[in-house]
Amino acid sequence: MHKVVRGIGTAVPEHIVGQADVKDVVAALFSSTSIDVDRLLSVFDHDHIQRRHFAMPLSWYAQEHTWPEQHGVWRATALELALSAAQAALRDAEWTADDVDCVVVATTTGFATPSLDADVVLHLGCRPSCARLPIVGLGCAAGVSGLRHAASMRGKVLFIAVEVCSVTFQRNDLSKSNVVGTSLFADGAAAVAMESVTAPLHGDLVIRDGYGIVFRDTSDIMGWDVADSGLRVRFRRDIPAFVHEHLGGVLDGACTKWGIDRGAIQSYITHPGGAKVLAAIAEVCGISLDALADSVEVLRWYGNMSSPTVLFVLDQARRRGMANGYHVMSALGPGFSSELLLLEVAP
Repeated sequence: MHKVVRGIGTAVPEHIVGQADVKDVVAALFSSTSIDVDRLLSVFDHDHIQRRHFAMPLSWYAQEHTWPEQHGVWRATALELALSAAQAALRDAEWTADDVDCVVVATTTGFATPSLDADVVLHLGCRPSCARLPIVGLGCAAGVSGLRHAASMRGKVLFIAVEVCSVTFQRNDLSKSNVVGTSLFADGAAAVAMESVTAPLHGDLVIRDGYGIVFRDTSDIMGWDVADSGLRVRFRRDIPAFVHEHLGGVLDGACTKWGIDRGAIQSYITHPGGAKVLAAIAEVCGISLDALADSVEVLRWYGNMSSPTVLFVLDQARRRGMANGYHVMSALGPGFSSELLLLEVAP
C-alpha cells in the first residue's frame, strides 16, 4: 500500500503584526533594565520576516500573565486553528469528517488532558470510533516526523500540526534566547489529509519513507526550560554551524536508506527555522537559496510557527506544481534532531 496526499489546509490567527511593532514592544519592556537592549534588538533588523500572526493583540503580551492564563490561550487558540486547518484539508481532499479513520495531532507549545486530538475529533464531527494519536514535544521537527508517523496509520488519516508559540513569550526573561525567539516565532496550524492506495496515479503526491537522527549530547541546543511563569525558550548553540557540520551526513544516510542518489532529488521542502539556517541548508545540499524560495516566502509572511511551518511550505510547493520524481522534506528540532521525509510525485 502507498500513502497519497489528498488535501492540505492551513490556518493562522487574526492578529497580524509587523517586525517593527514587535520590536517596539520588546524595547519598551526591556528599556529600564541593565541589559544592552540595542544590541539584542538588532535581531529584528532584517527583511527576512515581514509579518507574523499572533493569537492575541500585541498589547496582551506587554502585560503580566500567569502560566494558567497562557495555557488557556494556547488551548482555545490551538483548537480553533486545528479545526480551521483540518476543515480546509478536508475540503481540499473532498472528504467529510465522517470519512476520516484516524486523527494525528502534533504540538509542543502546550499540553492538555484530554489531549487536543480528542477535542478535534469531537468538534470536527469524526466518527466516535476514529483512531487518535497525540504527538507532543517534537518541536519544529514534528511537521516532518509527525507526517511520517501519520502516514504509517491505516485508512484515511488526518494529520494536524498546531502551535501557539507567542504565548510562551516571557516578559521578564532578559536572555538573548527569549529576544531571538520573540523575533522569530509565530502561531499557526496546518493539516494534511492522506489515504492508502494500492497503486498511485500519475501526479499523485506519495509519502515514501522517512529518516531521523537524534544527536548525542545536544539537548542544550533547543527546547523549553520550565519556569514559574511558563515555558522559557532554550537556544544555546549556533544552529547554522551545526547544520554545516552534520546535515550533509544525515542527508547521505537518508539517501543510502532510500536507495537514491542526491542528484535524483527534484526539490527540498525545508522548514524555515530562520534565514541563516536556510542559507546553511542550501549550502549543504549544494543548491542555491532560490531553490528554497517557498521556504523563504513562508518565513517572510508567517515567521517560524514551529511544527506547521514546513507544511505551509509543502502546501505552497504543491499548489505551485511539483515536478515528477523525488522531493525531500526536512526539519530540525529538539533532541537535537533532524527529520527527513521522502516524497514522490508519481510519474
